[in-house]
Amino acid sequence: MPPGSHRYALLVHPSANRVYAQASQELTVAELGVLARTRLQGRLGPAAPTRIAGVAYLTFDADLTDDDLTYLGDVSTAMALFEKDGDALRPVELPRRDRFDDDLLTILKYSGKTNEVFTKLLLNVTVWSGAQRDGPLRVLDPMCGRGTTLNQVLMNGWHAAGVDVDERDFEAYAAFLRQWLKDKRLKHSVDVNPLRRDGARLGRRFQAMVGATREEWKASVAISVDYANTDTLNARRVHGAAGFDAVVTDAPYGVQHGSRSGGALARSPLDLLRDAVPVWAELLRPGGAMGIAWNVKVAGRPAALEILAGAGLDPLDDGPYLALEHRVDQSIRRDILVARKS
Repeated sequence: MPPGSHRYALLVHPSANRVYAQASQELTVAELGVLARTRLQGRLGPAAPTRIAGVAYLTFDADLTDDDLTYLGDVSTAMALFEKDGDALRPVELPRRDRFDDDLLTILKYSGKTNEVFTKLLLNVTVWSGAQRDGPLRVLDPMCGRGTTLNQVLMNGWHAAGVDVDERDFEAYAAFLRQWLKDKRLKHSVDVNPLRRDGARLGRRFQAMVGATREEWKASVAISVDYANTDTLNARRVHGAAGFDAVVTDAPYGVQHGSRSGGALARSPLDLLRDAVPVWAELLRPGGAMGIAWNVKVAGRPAALEILAGAGLDPLDDGPYLALEHRVDQSIRRDILVARKS
């Protein structure tokens, strides 16, 4: 128990995804475990599922500062926090990092979309595992699809970058964000241009600058979104080296996806990771972290960990990092790998 601690009860938000809802408490326990090990080291005790008046909560002991409450407000499923005083629950305000309306995350629906609650968990455990930095972070999703991760990064007020080879996903994301920014009447600029390097055309590039408020836009304090429609193996050519605080991606689950080999899309997740992880690792700043979600039924954890270590990263493979595996459907059992760059 942390010194000077109090007892808290966290109400977990019910997920619209039935299967994910069944695993949400256990995943939140693991997410809180990563937070306790990283940003709140020594101030947050282990969390455990508890029922209070028939309602499911996660309870834990903690000695929290105002800044610590901001981190708890970031927890992917955090709906409300209470301090326990005997049998009574006293509401504790949770600061929220959100800079925009939540329909940025929820309005876009399509087959195969990653649950946005899981996307936030993946982003959290990755960012928390890296070095703490001042100012807005720079986060790359090197297989970003239609941009769920990009939108969560934007929601946090951080700079978002993505790479994906699928032209339809690129066009869908560019059209969605352009229209959403117009509908919200946010100050912004948007450009779509050919992407060229060394005289060769690699694809196209969507770039946006967004002001969360009119005052920030006038003060030239804007958030950037950068989506490159090209092979993920070109990410180093697009962005240079060592510029990102985190690389976060939800890897394909054994179907056609994000990298080309000999003109055809690669289908083996392990082959993709072997080719791509060294490229992505070069894009991380020292102290930055990489988080990859993948289907353990098509790629075993030991083999994937070996790829991360072979790229010069330090895998985090104990404690709460081993409690993130969960069922998605009959053919997909998803887990998360996190590694840090020294």
